[in-house]
Amino acid sequence: MHDVARLAQVSVSTVSYVLTGTRPISQATRNKVLAAMAELDYQPNAMARGLASRRSRILGLLMPMDERGLGATETAFVTGAAAAASSAGYHLVLSPVGGGDLDDLRRLASQRMLDGVVLMEVQLADERVTVLQETGVPLVLIGRTADTSTLSYVDIDFDQTVRQAVAHLVGLGHRRIVYVNHSAATLASGYGPALRTRDAFVAAMTAHGLDPVMIAAEDSAAGGRAALADALAQAPELTAVLAMNETAIFGILGELTNRGLSVPGDVSVVSMVTSPQVAELATPALTAMTSPGSTLGRIAIEALVRHLDGAAGERHPDGSAAERHQQLLPCALEVRGSTAVPRSRRPVGADQ
Repeated sequence: MHDVARLAQVSVSTVSYVLTGTRPISQATRNKVLAAMAELDYQPNAMARGLASRRSRILGLLMPMDERGLGATETAFVTGAAAAASSAGYHLVLSPVGGGDLDDLRRLASQRMLDGVVLMEVQLADERVTVLQETGVPLVLIGRTADTSTLSYVDIDFDQTVRQAVAHLVGLGHRRIVYVNHSAATLASGYGPALRTRDAFVAAMTAHGLDPVMIAAEDSAAGGRAALADALAQAPELTAVLAMNETAIFGILGELTNRGLSVPGDVSVVSMVTSPQVAELATPALTAMTSPGSTLGRIAIEALVRHLDGAAGERHPDGSAAERHQQLLPCALEVRGSTAVPRSRRPVGADQ
């Protein structure tokens, strides 16, 4: 460390602050120190750093997963969080801890291996939040519980996202729009995005004087096919489908084709909270409300690191930093080939 300080022409304490992040250092000075470390091939001892700072320099990203693993949209959250953690001098560990793994979570929290945690796939009443607060582990949510008064979070602005998606379809002339949500079990579990988008869809359709129809779909292609069949049974005159279920969306498209219905000729389709990679897989490419996943992952880590550093050393009784970070970001509408004016509203001969 002394050699790094000598080469960078800074004090040893400045090198230490760059490594530990315990004090703010200007970007210019940080760059000089990092350049000196690279030139000397200096590799700081992680264990020694942890002992000195009483930190492990490890952050946890707790995200329940099933056998499907991570799709492109979920991966964006992880990559955004991982890049931000690395920039702040932390390692990020992904742990598949869901609402049914509370004993595992208590063990993980009690071991003090993690300096802080970012929690994903949040339910409105999420017991994982209670466990982490009781054990004094600093946390930031990607998502929201029903009561956020004591929590830091970043989340998608589902009200604005759904409102914009419905407005896009209504603006094209669609009046019979069906929303395909996650499964009935997911709704019953209190999963925040499913419940918030359900309520937002009802509000948006009602504001336009239209009848809201929502179908719950299993997270699978078969679930999408069944959902489309159910949608047509409930609303045989439907001209548009809005879906927030990436796994089911391709089943929906397949069932439309099986029934001889073209996209967007007969039915327009909008995929919501979707990555561009997924939207471009379909034919035609899907008009989508693109998820700000990478940005949300980055902001969540940055907020967590600020909490760990503390706001002027002040902390709440639960051990969390005094500053609360609460931020919503909407999805961005990206119009592709899966939406168009409904056939009934096109001029005669427009399909020729």
